[in-house]
Amino acid sequence: MNYWLAKSEPSVYNIDDLQKDKTTTWDGVRNYAARLHLRAMKKNDLVLFYHSNERMAITGIAKVATEAYQDPTTSDERWVAVDLKFYKKFKRPIPLSEIKKVKNLGEMALIRISRLSVQPVSLKEWEIIMQLAGEE
Repeated sequence: MNYWLAKSEPSVYNIDDLQKDKTTTWDGVRNYAARLHLRAMKKNDLVLFYHSNERMAITGIAKVATEAYQDPTTSDERWVAVDLKFYKKFKRPIPLSEIKKVKNLGEMALIRISRLSVQPVSLKEWEIIMQLAGEE
């Protein structure tokens, strides 16, 4: 299993929207590195749901429901989308400011490559985030 982090502005689409909708199409990604990550996602991989720009916090977990397919928002065959399904909302969001203070998370893509909208998360990083969220 692989672990990922996907970002969304909460005013556009947030963890509560995903919980209500149960499943969503993760489309509109137009970054080459993020596209590679979308293509690498496998069914049932776990995805940290991150609120960007406004609240800047990891708010829960989604699962990959459908692997990469043609992004329905463009006719350009180079771009892909995946479907994500709701898995869990954290009782307490984990703010970026807290994540930055954890020494063992200093190499996390969220900190190093902050603008990347879809990014890998290592098993070690995943376990630390789960501890911070009280989800051990």
